[in-house]
Amino acid sequence: MSVAGFLAYSGLAMARNRSRTAVAIATEQDVLAELFAMRRQLGWAGSNLNQAAKILNSGGDFPHLAQVLADVHRAAHAVRSAADKVASRPSDEAP
Repeated sequence: MSVAGFLAYSGLAMARNRSRTAVAIATEQDVLAELFAMRRQLGWAGSNLNQAAKILNSGGDFPHLAQVLADVHRAAHAVRSAADKVASRPSDEAP
């Protein structure tokens, strides 16, 4: 799901359920904001990985590349899993 689609889905889900409290909505917005912040950080990590690839392609060395790749992969999976849980949660369920 794209960022725009996810935001639209979330906004419509909140609008459909008017019985939810402001606290529940605010908490969900906090969760979404944190997920998007983590996504930005993963984007920065991807940029750093591109720089590592450039170093390796020019004959340089990046001794901890396997560990860095594993860490980024684990973080990306955690973000994707959390976003999927938020997106598939019934709209009347609190975060």
